[in-house]
Amino acid sequence: MAGQKILVIDDSKVIRLRVREMLPQGNFEILEAKDGEEGLKLIRQARPNLIMLDFLLPKVSGWEVYQKVQAHPELSKIPLVIMSGREEEVMEKIPKPFEKHFFAFIAKPFEKKQLTEAIKSAMVLAKKKPVPEAPAAAAPTSGGGAAEIEAMTVKMAKMQAEIDALKKQMTQVITIIKQKLK
Repeated sequence: MAGQKILVIDDSKVIRLRVREMLPQGNFEILEAKDGEEGLKLIRQARPNLIMLDFLLPKVSGWEVYQKVQAHPELSKIPLVIMSGREEEVMEKIPKPFEKHFFAFIAKPFEKKQLTEAIKSAMVLAKKKPVPEAPAAAAPTSGGGAAEIEAMTVKMAKMQAEIDALKKQMTQVITIIKQKLK
């Protein structure tokens, strides 16, 4: 993990210090920015391996930083953890579930375990994020769409079978619980 850079963008020195203290010693280079403007500059220069972004920031807001990072194909691949003490303000701009936007969310204040889980989640989500295609490759090739639809149909059938099996199991569990309560 040596050489991994984590950028913490937060106007609170306490939060930046807390994140630094919660991360394992010696494994990461922690970069800090006290506002969105400084954060964007560091993102472009240092190319961190993870960004921890407060949503409410001076100069350039966390929302604006998020938009600029997402608009840049190279930067949008960086795992992202959005931090905020006001989840509703994040939801005004980015609707839940946050996972479909390929970032992890952590509510402030947070503990070490929550921070670790958010970082792991951000790493997984970043790997799932679709790679933007070049404009020339955007047009589907003949027959490619049909194969994709067929694959999705098979996948949906498997998922429906799993749902039906879970419903059956749930009914059995409820029946057992009712019998025990008699």
